[in-house]
Amino acid sequence: MARPRKFDEADVLDMAAEAFWTKGFEATSTRDLTECTGLTQSSIYAAFGDKRGLFLRALKHYFDRVLHERIARLEVLRPGQAIGDFFTEVIERSLADPRHRGCMLVNTALEATPDDPELQRYVAQETVMIEDFFKRCIAAGQASGEFPADRSAADGARHLLAVLLGLRVLVRVRPDAALLTGLVSPALATLGLVWPDLGWLDLAGDDAPRRDRSGQPADTHSPNHPI
Repeated sequence: MARPRKFDEADVLDMAAEAFWTKGFEATSTRDLTECTGLTQSSIYAAFGDKRGLFLRALKHYFDRVLHERIARLEVLRPGQAIGDFFTEVIERSLADPRHRGCMLVNTALEATPDDPELQRYVAQETVMIEDFFKRCIAAGQASGEFPADRSAADGARHLLAVLLGLRVLVRVRPDAALLTGLVSPALATLGLVWPDLGWLDLAGDDAPRRDRSGQPADTHSPNHPI
């Protein structure tokens, strides 16, 4: 009879996702994973197959816990608010990360190669999910009269996706709130949306403490910050 696992899989996947998010798949060693999870190499291999198996499980866990949760939570809002809040949360969490690691989805997309078509397809599916969220929001806003109907919802969704992915790459090297909001504002303006009040964002630089929308110090160590 196989021994039951004596670890919390969700906790292990959280910690593994943090390691992969920080270093990327290739640079994360098995030793890094044993140190961050507290599991032995043999336990990792028994539970997840190998490093790649753990990476794929951690990636799915991350997508479910962060990206899918955000889309489900925001989609019940008015379309304009849903899109605005999506970008507001992304910028907030990007600036709250003191190491400016960007987004695990985008980082993985940049690291994926033609040698791993399965990973490429998996990451592509997640970008399609975001694009579809934007498309549904735009179509709903056009139907209700909130957005102008003079452009394709599909084209608008692709535009927002491109802005989002560019933002998440740029934040790794230029984590500046004015720059990031300046990227998003023209895209929202095509929908007739005015960028919400982001006065709570700290524009003073990296050395000053970050604040969230309530004015409280941002929780920069939360596992919910990857995207």
